[in-house]
Amino acid sequence: MNEELRKKLTSRETAFGLWVTSEAPAITEVVGTLGLHWVCLDMEHGYLDYRDIAGHLTAARGSGLSVFVRPPTQDLEPTKRALDLGAHGLIIPLVDNAEELQKVHKHAFYPPHGRRGIGGERSVTWGLNLEAYVRSANDEIMIVPMIETQTAYENLDAILDTPRVEAVFLGPGDLSASRGAIGEWEGPGVAEINLDIRRRAAAKEIAAGIVARDTNDAKSRRDQGFGMVSLGSDIGLMIRQIRQMARDLGGSPIDHRWF
Repeated sequence: MNEELRKKLTSRETAFGLWVTSEAPAITEVVGTLGLHWVCLDMEHGYLDYRDIAGHLTAARGSGLSVFVRPPTQDLEPTKRALDLGAHGLIIPLVDNAEELQKVHKHAFYPPHGRRGIGGERSVTWGLNLEAYVRSANDEIMIVPMIETQTAYENLDAILDTPRVEAVFLGPGDLSASRGAIGEWEGPGVAEINLDIRRRAAAKEIAAGIVARDTNDAKSRRDQGFGMVSLGSDIGLMIRQIRQMARDLGGSPIDHRWF
């Protein structure tokens, strides 16, 4: 669980992944086959449910792909259920301070680091692998807080100093909105903040992740030293490719600056 991803992050290489918002498990299967390193199954936005999550996790088996879930909230129920289904980690939305992150850790980790309950669910192969899983899960699961607000940026050092943080993920759109530039991907000052977060995280041997908007942006983020770079989302990539092909064929598809 997460071995290949951790190798990339500890060696300061970039691990490329994909944000998944649609329910088809074949997307995750293809991502693993193509050799990407991770996916994030997004339950905060879109319409993925727990049955969909289980299908994506099954599709990732044997691929070496790290499968993260972004739960809709920081609460116990979605955190626990995603991990019990077998998620390799969680990307937690809208973490504003260390206290919020510590609360998620309590939900996510078994004692003595948390109070996650033990049950015979999918993550432990219906009890057949229970002892091995519960002994290793605290070391193998990754909890990645998202830095998405000005408040989180102001509390960055405390978040980074929270034990068991191996990576943080940036949310430029929400960070821009929290600074008054709603609807902009990188509003005034946000590009500089993104690089500052990456630099300060790297100083503590913590990786920083971000979503790339296109190939050139992905190259730039790699060269800037981001450890986790999403190539976009499944739907976003489809829109981008269809739009480009339509243009090449002489059409005039609707433009959108976020894709």
